[in-house]
Amino acid sequence: MIRFENLSKSFWVGGERRVVIDDLNMTLPTGASLALLGRNGAGKSTLMQIIAGLMRPDSGRVVSDGTISWPVAFGGSFHGALTGAQNVRFVARIYGVDTDSLIAFVEDFAELGKHFHMPVRTYSAGMKSRLTFGTSMGIRFDTYLVDEVTAVGDAAFKRKSRAVFRNRMQESGAILVSHSMPELREFCTSGIVLDRGRLQYFEDIEDAIALHEQLMR
Repeated sequence: MIRFENLSKSFWVGGERRVVIDDLNMTLPTGASLALLGRNGAGKSTLMQIIAGLMRPDSGRVVSDGTISWPVAFGGSFHGALTGAQNVRFVARIYGVDTDSLIAFVEDFAELGKHFHMPVRTYSAGMKSRLTFGTSMGIRFDTYLVDEVTAVGDAAFKRKSRAVFRNRMQESGAILVSHSMPELREFCTSGIVLDRGRLQYFEDIEDAIALHEQLMR
């Protein structure tokens, strides 16, 4: 369960206050795989970071009775001066999981080769995405926050990413952001649409996609 209580967030843009989340009150169902839809700039990434605890709201709070991942593909919590392996070791200690097992999983999954033992600041954006996705998938969370499951890598790597994510979804929920409607249909059963600071929940993913496409027009 993830519950938003009087949640608000705004930014100052060009001397004007822009509200991206407006007094949000909603409870998301436990164990659901939800598509998060909205136009570019609607505030999807902001909401994901607030849920993960990486950004503070202006007011209100997010309450959860389970564990939540950081937004996958968001590398802001990884230290650039540390190697990929050192970052994974630090994350393992923070989340209380077996260090050696997590390092072995990520090294095999991310396919970074020698770069796994080089500073993260030398990584390309794609390499960082592989590292963060692999690290997140290597830890069992109740809810995964995911931005584009198959955004990086060749066809074989994308197939592997989809397979491990599908496996995690058998026991966990997720909030998934993607520009690919087929991908959302594959992994999500329900949807939430963020527009003008308001969030609408749809039990049927097709209803969420229909509203999103209407707003895009």
